[in-house]
Amino acid sequence: MQHLPYIPGLKPADPGPLSRFLPALEDGVISAWLSQLDRPSAWLLDPFGFSPRLVLEGARSGYRVLVTANNPVTRFLLETFANPPPESEFIAALADLGALKKGDERLENHLQSLYFTTCENCQQQIQAHTFLWRKGEDAPYARIYDCKHCDDTGERIVAEEDIERTKKIAETDVLHRSRAFERVVSLNDEDRIFVEEAVIHYLPRPLYVLTTIINRLNGMNISAERKRALTALILVACDAGNTLWAHPAERPRPKQFSTPNYFREHNVWMMLERGLSLWTGTGSTVPYEAWPKKIPESGGICIYEGRLKDLADEVKREIPIAAVIGSVPRPNQAFWTLSALWAGWLWGQEAVEPYKNALRRRRYDWGWNATALHGTFNHLNKLLVDGVPMFGLIAEPEPAFMTSVLTAAQTAGFKLESVALQTEDDPAQVTWKSAQKTKAGNVDVETVRKAMREHLSARGEPAEYLHIHCAGLIACETANALKQPEHEFDEALRKTQSLFESALKAGREFVHYSTGENVDTGMWGLDTGITRPPTQSESLSDRVEAAIVTFLQKQNEAVYLEIETDLYPRFPGLLTPSKGLIYAVLNSYANKDGARWKLREEDHALARRADMKNIFESLETMGKRLNYQSQINDVELTWKENNKTVKKFHVLASAMVKRALENADEQTVIIIPGGRAALVAYKQEHDPSLKERLKKHPVVKYRLLRSLLEIQILSREIFEKQISSDPVEASTRQMMMF
Repeated sequence: MQHLPYIPGLKPADPGPLSRFLPALEDGVISAWLSQLDRPSAWLLDPFGFSPRLVLEGARSGYRVLVTANNPVTRFLLETFANPPPESEFIAALADLGALKKGDERLENHLQSLYFTTCENCQQQIQAHTFLWRKGEDAPYARIYDCKHCDDTGERIVAEEDIERTKKIAETDVLHRSRAFERVVSLNDEDRIFVEEAVIHYLPRPLYVLTTIINRLNGMNISAERKRALTALILVACDAGNTLWAHPAERPRPKQFSTPNYFREHNVWMMLERGLSLWTGTGSTVPYEAWPKKIPESGGICIYEGRLKDLADEVKREIPIAAVIGSVPRPNQAFWTLSALWAGWLWGQEAVEPYKNALRRRRYDWGWNATALHGTFNHLNKLLVDGVPMFGLIAEPEPAFMTSVLTAAQTAGFKLESVALQTEDDPAQVTWKSAQKTKAGNVDVETVRKAMREHLSARGEPAEYLHIHCAGLIACETANALKQPEHEFDEALRKTQSLFESALKAGREFVHYSTGENVDTGMWGLDTGITRPPTQSESLSDRVEAAIVTFLQKQNEAVYLEIETDLYPRFPGLLTPSKGLIYAVLNSYANKDGARWKLREEDHALARRADMKNIFESLETMGKRLNYQSQINDVELTWKENNKTVKKFHVLASAMVKRALENADEQTVIIIPGGRAALVAYKQEHDPSLKERLKKHPVVKYRLLRSLLEIQILSREIFEKQISSDPVEASTRQMMMF
């Protein structure tokens, strides 16, 4: 298998509506992959319909994209992103809604009054933008506001009037909750119990606001375009109104349909207004039609409102699919249940009917996920000719998810071509080709162990379990052994995990850097006392550092995407460096001016060589003052006394301290520029073996040696004390969240 390089992209400035439920993908990845395909106007197929952004990017790249969209909410998102109403329509729609009457007052004023609170500082009546709750209690414990009268802002304990207002609203909750049920299912529907369980995740106040707005939506005499704009805003409010907003945001991307112990109640009217900025920045118009209407050859989207299996025969007869793209869905009980609920509220019971399974199902395990994905992959492979490429993005690629996806695809006949993996926080990029199904094979524990060992050897440093796991998956996939015909998917997944555990735990050559017993915790490395020296003597992080610095030496300055584009082909597949490492290197060597990184003057090659020469001269001068004889050999200076080595100073211009450790002994001191300290700290925090080895050797910065040279009365004792008190430290120049 020839692994392809990871394709870099750009994080969207604003991820848009419902982004906490949709896959977190970077812009530009699909268009870059399609540029390699180089077949504009050809037909693409997205069999999952899970990421509207991905489909839009394919269409904007000049392709015709057929997408199956069974979820009514993601279908609406796709249609609205493809043809967003003008900003003026959103503004007018919200104004029309606010101008409606509730009794004798405007609806906007009435709904805003539900969130009134008193400023603790100036006693003015203002709107709270958030109330904070503890799960199971009948009133909030705190509020968050921004007072425009006195600029008092932040979290404050609730006042008695806040509690009274909350309880008063709750007195009419039964009526509004009943209305919320009936928009989704009829009174005698057997699925009503599931709707009731779902609506529990809405507090009385936001539920009252939402049902009031939705009831008015149906009676408004406005144009279809304005109604579509208002529906889009209300969809944002529907998400803002539930209790799945943890405080603080420990679960920014909820999967389970459960209320956190501490959660936020948003001001729904304010969130309705915020929807304006979310929707009006969604991009240019893209032609789209519902299947089977035609779209132009210049590119567009054809939406099939159903499942792939119902479309398969028609596609095979009428549309030659050139490639398949898609973000592979992972189980998300929260979003799928809410989608059914919101579909009923916004479009009525008929819209819910094809999607009712989302209401009924409460348990989504990985065996279920693999079974469901296999069904999709199976139907997909039947409608493709052999050799059609498929590019899949797997967001949040935890080990079990990767096993589920690769097992489902293999058993459906798809042949794995490449897996490019960065971290568990970045989407994995997987390439398959459609092929004929082949007979299942077998794989033994030693084959898996060999694959894991070879991956660690190629890295030259420990790896997160996810990478070790994927190395094992690739070995099993190569042998066509991820699932045997007699096993169900849940059993196949368990057997794969058991095989990997045996490979790691029974393999004496592996070292587990973890405080936990489970194999999926911590990091894994090779025991160099048992295994042969790795093929790569330099660690991956050191090679990445060298590659980035070499690029900057040649280019002098570059934007981050240019650096990634040059770097990733050098480290393809499972060796893709993390963004955290890239930023750590850049912060160590370069300054950022706007969007461009520029190599610092002192880090140009000539300047660093002169700097190193000065350090050797300083060490030699200090040695004389301490009555030592100095001997220089390439990058190492040795202090001797009576022909006996006292200290060895390995001088580096880089943070590649592993080089210095290769021939280090108990006398070795490692000397680095001060600008490398944070990078060394980053490396040792991500390489437990390096951290352990560095405990035996002082790492001293250039500037400390220069300051020691200025001490008038320098003794051996002072020198020893000073070099032992100069630890490397983490960077404070740019926060790294990787």
